[in-house]
Amino acid sequence: MNPAKPAVIPLTPDERRASLGLAGIYGLRMLGLFLILPVFVLHADGYTGATPLLIGLAIGAYGLTQAILQIPFGMLSDRIGRKPVIYGGLAVFVLGSVMAALATSIEGVILGRVIQGAGAVSAAVTALAADLTRDEVRTRAMAGVGASIGIAFGLAFIIAPVIAQFWGLAGIFWVTALLAFAGILVLWLVVPNPKRRSVHRDAEPVASQLMVVLRDGQLLRLNFGIFSLHLMMTGMFLVIPPSLVKAGVINADHWEVYLPVLLLGLLAMVPFVIIAEGRGRIKQVFLGGIATVGLAALGFSVWATELVPLMILLAVFFTGVNLLEALLPSMISKIARAGAKGTAMGVYSTSQFIGAFLGGMTGGLVNQYLGAPAVFVFAALCALAWLLVAATMGAPQRVSNQMIAVGPIGADGILDLERRLLAVPGVRDAVVALEEGVAYLKVDSRELDSARLQAVVG
Repeated sequence: MNPAKPAVIPLTPDERRASLGLAGIYGLRMLGLFLILPVFVLHADGYTGATPLLIGLAIGAYGLTQAILQIPFGMLSDRIGRKPVIYGGLAVFVLGSVMAALATSIEGVILGRVIQGAGAVSAAVTALAADLTRDEVRTRAMAGVGASIGIAFGLAFIIAPVIAQFWGLAGIFWVTALLAFAGILVLWLVVPNPKRRSVHRDAEPVASQLMVVLRDGQLLRLNFGIFSLHLMMTGMFLVIPPSLVKAGVINADHWEVYLPVLLLGLLAMVPFVIIAEGRGRIKQVFLGGIATVGLAALGFSVWATELVPLMILLAVFFTGVNLLEALLPSMISKIARAGAKGTAMGVYSTSQFIGAFLGGMTGGLVNQYLGAPAVFVFAALCALAWLLVAATMGAPQRVSNQMIAVGPIGADGILDLERRLLAVPGVRDAVVALEEGVAYLKVDSRELDSARLQAVVG
């Protein structure tokens, strides 16, 4: 066994620049997408032809093109380079934002949002992060990119009501365009140019892995989960902002509600993550998170216009959402085969964006014909369906992903090396990527014999 923990390898200055720069690009883009969520429905009546259904489509439309294009754009970046794809995607995002800012009809906003989603750079950003970091530090470098999403989400709910109060929805979209342009500047001025470009199975989709991932029942359940979560969230935020108005909170003051409930939700989820990951209770906590979101949605259908109950329900809702957003990628990482994590995360993200698109459409449809309480009931039913699907999952193994260099090896030696790696105590899965010169492992660190592992690859 290996009782001693290996020393933490520090990031080089270029790796730090790359990590911070790419996290900034990702965060700026996602902030632009999130900004309309808490305010759009409050101001959308000013557009010609606006109906609840079309307002919902305008909110979720970006998800359709994002879902369709993000994996292909990631694979395109393998051919023509990461930075050209990211520059192009951000430029398209700027174009869509300007079109939405200039729109006077709801159809024009929908078109702008569709074009925004076509600037799908997520996979290319993570692939560039992999090109610019060493195998040993890549997970830490990628963590900043993931953290930027949560920061962008919380910041959007705080600043969007203020921007909309002074400059309206057009101002929101102009700010979004400026954020994307800032991302272009960060890519140019901060992010280093990679010295090499190669496929990284842990960070980007690989075509040969797609069918393996799509046939995995456990991964499909998790993909259904992120689909359901974003369907519920997008649909519910068609009716939550008007509920705050009915509860007596004027539009410009909505941030005063969102700030405390977001902070409380973030703090409240931390002990549950510790229980899930540290004590091996991930499935139980996961099911509890789904139930929490569903019960909050059901509560909204009854108390959505009373301020104190509404704030309590929002805090409960955001606790569940934060918890699930933290656990789902962790579960994907644990369940996906060694060497298939990048592809699994690509399909997962695609499912998320499809959920956002359908959430806007179905939420708008239900709101238009059945009213706001029915949207909350619909979300609660989605949570129930998700809970039933998730309950059939097996508990993920307590494993982590590890990459280890294997040096030069012939194609005929791959199977033998994988067999010897799997014989090492604590190694649960092993895939040797000849073209990358690494072995992707799933290991149980409590049992891993690191000395024997090094002897095998040495």
